[in-house]
Amino acid sequence: MKQIVLIGTGLIGGSMMLDLREAYPSAVFHGIDADKQHAAKAKELGLIDLVSGMEVLSAADLVVIAIPVDATVQLLPKVLDQIGEQSLVMDVGSTKEAICKTVRGHAHRRHFMAAHPIAGTEFSGPQAAHKGLFGQKTMIVCEVEQTAFALQERAKEIFEHLGMRVRYMTPAAHDRHIAYVSHLSHISSFMLGKTVIQEEENERDIFDLAGSGFESTVRLAKSSPAMWTPIFAQNREHVLDSLDGYIANLSRFRESVKNNDFNAIFEDMEQTNRIRTILKGMENGK
Repeated sequence: MKQIVLIGTGLIGGSMMLDLREAYPSAVFHGIDADKQHAAKAKELGLIDLVSGMEVLSAADLVVIAIPVDATVQLLPKVLDQIGEQSLVMDVGSTKEAICKTVRGHAHRRHFMAAHPIAGTEFSGPQAAHKGLFGQKTMIVCEVEQTAFALQERAKEIFEHLGMRVRYMTPAAHDRHIAYVSHLSHISSFMLGKTVIQEEENERDIFDLAGSGFESTVRLAKSSPAMWTPIFAQNREHVLDSLDGYIANLSRFRESVKNNDFNAIFEDMEQTNRIRTILKGMENGK
């Protein structure tokens, strides 16, 4: 590849560029970002070579769209309007149904791959980017059959350079599953942090007593609201379903405490301990 364009110079896109720079050392890396300071920082950090505009899209071999999902829905058709015949366009958004729907029937739909890397941190911006973020992580690809075969092969090569394993899903299945394993986790973290902050107004000792368990549980509450609010909006129905199940379990726990039914609490926790086996299987790539 000779020309690679990143739209959105933050954590995910920037980290991807760092790894691809090693894989394609002769390529020119362009950055497009509405935030000029982010774009300048990305160039300073070596994530990109040039701060560019949409005019470079026609010559791009790869275009990675790494912006909030609501902005992706608006921008993606315009990107596909301007690409060349050789271009592969890939998004990395945490929702897929709305994004896939917005380009259904587009003349250049076969140049687009709907992708979601299951990787990241609670930090954002180009300064958060780092090499190796995607190693041994999963890349979800949706509607792969809608992408031209030659561009599927190019994407496969990219994923191999990133060190990722690939899973294929429908957009609906992706959004349903990710609501539970990702979106609900972020909601829980944000709301736990909010609850403690509310109490902290009257009880300073809460933060003095907070340990590593609290810190790890609220880690995701440091994530960008500008990124996560559109995700919750686009995946509203699945988020509501996941919240219903979560709230039901919280209510059950509360009733068990209220009724001194600590046997029920023990049984619930013991059954939930099997999450260790599930997570171990994930670590082993099963």
